[in-house]
Amino acid sequence: MKKEIIMNATANETRIAITEDGRLAELYVETPETERMVGDIYLGKVARVLPGIKAAFIDIGHKQDAFLHFSDIGKNVDQYATLFENEDADVESDDDDEEESAGDTSRQPSTATAESTRTMRRGFRRNQRPQERSTETSYDVNLKKGQDIIIQIIKEPVANKGVRVSSEVSLPGRYLVLIPFGGGKVGVSRKLTNYKEKRRLRRIVRSILPSNYGAIIRTVADGRDESSIKNDLRDLLDTWQEIEQSVKSEAAPMLLYKDVSTTSSVIRDLFQSDVARVVVDSKKLYREIRTYVKWFAPRLVDKVELYRGREPVFDVFGVEKEIAKSLQRKVWLKSGGYIIIEPTEAMVVIDVNSGRYAANQAQELNSLRTNLEAAREIARQIRLRDIGGIIVIDCIDLDDEKNQKKVFDEFKKELRKDSAKSTVYPMTELALVQITRQRIRQSILHSFAEPCPTCGGGGLVASKASIVNRIERWLRRMASDSKEFKWTFYVSPILADFLTEGFFSKLLKLQIKYRVRLTLQPDSNLAIDEFRFISHKQKKDVTEKYVE
Repeated sequence: MKKEIIMNATANETRIAITEDGRLAELYVETPETERMVGDIYLGKVARVLPGIKAAFIDIGHKQDAFLHFSDIGKNVDQYATLFENEDADVESDDDDEEESAGDTSRQPSTATAESTRTMRRGFRRNQRPQERSTETSYDVNLKKGQDIIIQIIKEPVANKGVRVSSEVSLPGRYLVLIPFGGGKVGVSRKLTNYKEKRRLRRIVRSILPSNYGAIIRTVADGRDESSIKNDLRDLLDTWQEIEQSVKSEAAPMLLYKDVSTTSSVIRDLFQSDVARVVVDSKKLYREIRTYVKWFAPRLVDKVELYRGREPVFDVFGVEKEIAKSLQRKVWLKSGGYIIIEPTEAMVVIDVNSGRYAANQAQELNSLRTNLEAAREIARQIRLRDIGGIIVIDCIDLDDEKNQKKVFDEFKKELRKDSAKSTVYPMTELALVQITRQRIRQSILHSFAEPCPTCGGGGLVASKASIVNRIERWLRRMASDSKEFKWTFYVSPILADFLTEGFFSKLLKLQIKYRVRLTLQPDSNLAIDEFRFISHKQKKDVTEKYVE
């Protein structure tokens, strides 16, 4: 599979396309309004604690407070509290800490200063009670309003919701992810399967990893030399030490650490040896990327190319057409079938249609072929549109259980290409396939579109006949309260045509029925379901006086 990264940069927007065999697979858009926030670390202040919804809201200086669910309070969070205390305090153990860790043999014994131990008690702790483990997780959280807390953004704001945060802080590098207070644990990406290589990488990391820190070795570390791994780790440790100093000197709310931009994160996380080339149409961005790549992966620097053509780079690679298709609710399949993608408030619903008549004797086979083709396209569209949360797919009915499993397996195979975590559930008796996918930011659709001001994003508006009925009810209320005869009547041009069509028009009927003279004025600034009545006598808009 040929994989390429194409970048288009303007003064106000940077778009990054990931193509696979010439087809658009993923798209990232960064503007001043949609600046990447995932990974940013803040010193926040607890604004509210709501046990009823098992969450707290943290003031981090944004318009909306950050959302911290009790499940996102990690086991090591108590130790972050030591950063607020005196470094020179005496060290002593705490029986309660030992008792708490006794049930978890993988957890390292913890020690803290006497003062920081009291801070832990004033702070917060997650505890799952044994008697409740089979039903619902219980969180014993002693989080106080006004308390300082270190948190990291794990999800971008979605719709009217603020960012979601976690108290489990980590710092991503090129080859490693550093976990402060990680208890000395060193994890390895599951995509690394060579046992000898995993052992070699663990040995390198443990040789330099300070006590009580943890680390995760990323997939791209496979085959890298020892100096590259150690340099990456040293840089991450230096960054964390700077964060520690900021915690001790700054007041909340405060940004402690700003993660890299979308462009840098794509290069850091996705630019690997399987990428054929990176094409950039901006000289400035080209120089920045080459400098960055020379630092962490010199062997890849020759794959970075500056596009000098006159035609837009996204047009040359066919990306622009693919973006236009990604905004459409209907996506055609090569077989002649199609899928319909409908976002809702709680989930995204996708409908699979054959689009063609199939003979009865071949119905099962045709349905299977269409479902398999749809599975491949749906997996691509999920990645491309960055659809997260719950996804329900209404497939074409299949009678054979083996065929149902083939569709299920096809979904799983295609979604393995996705960097976001997802879970696929087997096809139900109603031919429904359910998918849950990690939601980190809003769907890409929100980068290019906004809700229609007329329909409110619903896709439907009131019919012209129903709007005329509303107008008639307005006139009835007015006639029962006022003796006025002359009115100026403003409506949209579309509704004006509907009211005046025919010799005995609807407008004429209304005037005769309610004994008024209506001077009709089309107004293109009005939505189709809006109207305005101006009183000739009072010389003002009195529409609101008689609305239902």
